[in-house]
Amino acid sequence: MPEVDPALEAERHHLTDSRVALARMRARTDALDSDAAGDWVSRQFLETAFAARRKALADDPTVPLFFGRLDYLDDASEVGGESLHVGRRHVSDDLGDPMVVDWRAPVSLPFYRASKSEPMGVGLRRRYGFVHGELTSFEDESLLPNSDSAAFSTILEAEIERPRVGPMRDIVATIQPEQDVIVRADLSSSVCVQGAPGTGKTAVGLHRAAYLLYAHRDQLTRQGVLVVGPNASFLRYIGDVLPALGEIDAKQTTIEELVTTTLTGLHPKAALRGVDPAPVATLKGDARMATVLANGLWAGLVPPTEGLVVPRGSSRWRVAAYQAEEIVAALRARGVRYGAARAMLPQRLAHTILTRMEDAGDSPDDRVQDAIARSGPVKKYAAALWPATDPARLVLRLLTDAEFLADAAYEVLTPDEQAMLLWPKAGRAPASAPWSLADAVLVDEAADLVSREASLGHVVADEAQDLSPMMLRAVGRRCSTGSATVLGDLAQATTPWGVRSWPVALAHLGKPDAVIDQLTRGFRVPGEVIEYAARLLPLIAPELEPPVSVRRTRGELAVERTRRLVERTREVVETTLSRVGSVGLIVPDALLHKLIPALADIPHAVVGTSGSDEVEFDARLDVVPASLAKGLEFDHVILIEPAAIVAGEPDELTGLRRLYVCLTRAVTSLVILHEQDLPTALGSPDRQRG
Repeated sequence: MPEVDPALEAERHHLTDSRVALARMRARTDALDSDAAGDWVSRQFLETAFAARRKALADDPTVPLFFGRLDYLDDASEVGGESLHVGRRHVSDDLGDPMVVDWRAPVSLPFYRASKSEPMGVGLRRRYGFVHGELTSFEDESLLPNSDSAAFSTILEAEIERPRVGPMRDIVATIQPEQDVIVRADLSSSVCVQGAPGTGKTAVGLHRAAYLLYAHRDQLTRQGVLVVGPNASFLRYIGDVLPALGEIDAKQTTIEELVTTTLTGLHPKAALRGVDPAPVATLKGDARMATVLANGLWAGLVPPTEGLVVPRGSSRWRVAAYQAEEIVAALRARGVRYGAARAMLPQRLAHTILTRMEDAGDSPDDRVQDAIARSGPVKKYAAALWPATDPARLVLRLLTDAEFLADAAYEVLTPDEQAMLLWPKAGRAPASAPWSLADAVLVDEAADLVSREASLGHVVADEAQDLSPMMLRAVGRRCSTGSATVLGDLAQATTPWGVRSWPVALAHLGKPDAVIDQLTRGFRVPGEVIEYAARLLPLIAPELEPPVSVRRTRGELAVERTRRLVERTREVVETTLSRVGSVGLIVPDALLHKLIPALADIPHAVVGTSGSDEVEFDARLDVVPASLAKGLEFDHVILIEPAAIVAGEPDELTGLRRLYVCLTRAVTSLVILHEQDLPTALGSPDRQRG
């Protein structure tokens, strides 16, 4: 029997003891009794809090409780001479002493940033190797100035490149210094991350949300944290990251769900039934539409043609038409929302009458003013001057009434642009109208003009390069008094309406002062693959720095031309499935109907659909429409027909960007199969197969 390293055995005992301590913490939570609450509401609150606490203390035996250790030097402040295990959550013993410290705690910071040149009070950093939750090895790095310990970590490299099947996992054990700076940026700061493929920008954004929830628990639990992703499949892919870090308070949604919720809140039977051509969707997403909506809304004010008369007792009190007009103008000048100003108008009219009464020798008080404001004549007069507005009906009228649109868009949109916006059929009721996503964004803007959208504490917007200016405004409204983390890659912009500059995007978001960080060091995409994909950059994003893979392994890349695309695809799929790790078959949307039947007897899931009994990201093989590949990652990727991916987009530039996205989804190997000529901008790798 091989001799066991005493240090390794000691670490295993610490892991076992930590799991026992975590179970004890959960048992204490289970023992808490909500019956001590004074009333039903308090009891429900306590039960919800206890349930959240139990969920946060759940223990997955396949996931290590800690992944590193810091041995502080004796002269380190506060923690001098201590050894602290760093993990995903805090675990304490019966006396309250830490057995594992949370990776987000200030004391854990040196695990990610300490170096020999700046040891931050740490003498030794230890990393652990695990297999299915069992501690198998450790690796020490001395941070003492004269040590010969190498900074390179085999365990760190293995963890970064470890094959996986299923959704995205956290990167808490592998966060790099430049990533950690972004993760721990202050809550008051908005951050924009321009990240090349494989740089971990999505994971960095999610870990930033987890960090902020830890560092500002009370504030953000009250105000809320929201993650906005590009589509539902993407949210399912990233959905396990925050819960794995013990954070269950953050909400996740898509831009479509965000604005559709506003639409259905106004008209429950309304739904997205229409699809705009790219030029129309681009125009509807233009920031100028905010001005058109505001013009259309405020055009609803009706100038008074006669004064207000309010009978009270034996007297009749009057507000002249010119005075009413001055009151309306003063309310507009305040810059408040349409609905808020409308609610103020009866009080302003009543105050004018109150002044008249005082001038006549009466002594009315605030109760008299309130009574006058609620009286029938005042309410009727105010409603005539300042009509109630349904945001959905306002947008519907703009899209169907040419004359109304022309007035609202005067000197804002050209006549041709106005004609593009108009629906071919006359107006319908909001519940049955053929709303598109771009229309719903307009309704969301109009709703905010009427009544201000409540602000959350923090919003994470992923794949933000694909959002139109109006979509960015919709996201920005959700954090108007909070902060934002904006994630994206301009080289991966695949919507015609997306912005092409981060400063411009941040201005639309309402965060022009956000710090822009660029991540170019790729940790997941192999060098050979990223270099091949980067051939497209001079065309699709010439202003960006090319990404650089820092992995020692170059990865595998093969390009094969075939005359039997369907049959050859199946053969390559079968061969690839014999390897370790997840497999993604990325297919042009237009070819899905040809290729999926050939895989009928191979267990697989189709991303974005219910193509089989398998659930997406739980199967070994995922068939991925090219339009849904963004943000996903697989150990092995088989990419079908690059030319068809390019042709499937409205223009060549967008198509090449879509191709760039698809080419950069592989962690270990990429096989490209094609019948058609490859796009000229892509060319061929140094070697081909077949």
